[in-house]
Amino acid sequence: MKKIYYILFGFLLSLMVLSCGEKSKQDDEKLKSAPWEEVEAKANGTTVNFMMWQGSTAINDYINNYVVPSVKEKYNIDLQISGGQGPEIVQLVMGEKQANIYEGQVDMVWINGETFFQLRKVDGLWGPFVEQLPNASLIDFEDAFINTDFQQPVNGMEAPWSINQFAIVYDYEKVPNPPKSIPELENFIKQHPGTFTISNDFTGMTLLKSLLAELGGEPNVLDGPFNEKKYNQLSEKLWSFINDNKQYFWKEGRTFPKEQSKMNQLYANGELLIAYGFSEGGIEDKVLNGLYPKTTKGYAWENGTIRNSNYLGILHNSPQKSGAMQVINFLLSPEAQLKKADANGMDSNTVLAMDKLDLEWKDKFLEARKRQYGPTLKQLEVNAIAEPAPEYMIRLYEDFRKKVIEN
Repeated sequence: MKKIYYILFGFLLSLMVLSCGEKSKQDDEKLKSAPWEEVEAKANGTTVNFMMWQGSTAINDYINNYVVPSVKEKYNIDLQISGGQGPEIVQLVMGEKQANIYEGQVDMVWINGETFFQLRKVDGLWGPFVEQLPNASLIDFEDAFINTDFQQPVNGMEAPWSINQFAIVYDYEKVPNPPKSIPELENFIKQHPGTFTISNDFTGMTLLKSLLAELGGEPNVLDGPFNEKKYNQLSEKLWSFINDNKQYFWKEGRTFPKEQSKMNQLYANGELLIAYGFSEGGIEDKVLNGLYPKTTKGYAWENGTIRNSNYLGILHNSPQKSGAMQVINFLLSPEAQLKKADANGMDSNTVLAMDKLDLEWKDKFLEARKRQYGPTLKQLEVNAIAEPAPEYMIRLYEDFRKKVIEN
């Protein structure tokens, strides 16, 4: 009798869990078309967990000392921050899916490109939700650098947060004529051995994408779906160039920095004469904080450097989707975007279209503190190229390890 009782109890418990899961899915679907007032009401008093990269002091300060208190004051939302980027986010989602966890640890994530691609493959994102956000009306979704993420249509599954371009960084007193093409780079490293390297991270792989495009003969050669034949042909040339010249790299090419912060430090202490990075090189805060010399400048590669947007997404099993929507809507507000654009702060380009703002906010953006040292997005736009399909990045990571590091 006890055995039958336990079997029945287990069966009923399973039905209850399934029923709760089904109701949660139905509520989530309704939320996609709910009036914004209803979303706001549901968001009030929630705790929202935001997983993001925490490798920048300026970004952390913006989030912890401005965004967190603002959403608490304005919407009674407790915003909790946890560290994690691409691989950690994907691993979390896949682990929770395998464990059939209906209410996950994280609500919203900071992502783009490769991570967006991987999360979409496993149905890890919830949406579309972007059109529901009132402040989304202030964004120009006709802009291809916003509506497309690594050749993938965004389709409302992630909200654009910032837009930026990759730039090469140098000290104009030490390097009056920095290299702007592969032949010039080859001459430069031979003349200045040990002063250049490639970081084995997202930033270094982005540089390789620009070199790959140059080897293809035109800025937009990598546009469209991933092309295996094209990748093999161009990457063979790329690995030959690197391996033929890595004896002139930092540490004679025997080792490569694993993260951007190491690259920054090597440039700061003079070991490297050439560095690079997103946010138009990320120069301003490093000069203002005394890491980089005031003679630091940035520029785009002659054939072009990558311009892209980064985004905010909501995970499929977020327990507080309404709260996440409210936080994301705030992050897209003119107030929050203006604060984020301050050159003495986070120094991040707004995704808001100036012609969609009212005159008061437009004037505030025009009057905001501007950069003293780094180039602007506008100055680099003539050399902007789109991110190629995410498979290019995935393959570059794999092959850089196999054909350069382990070679």
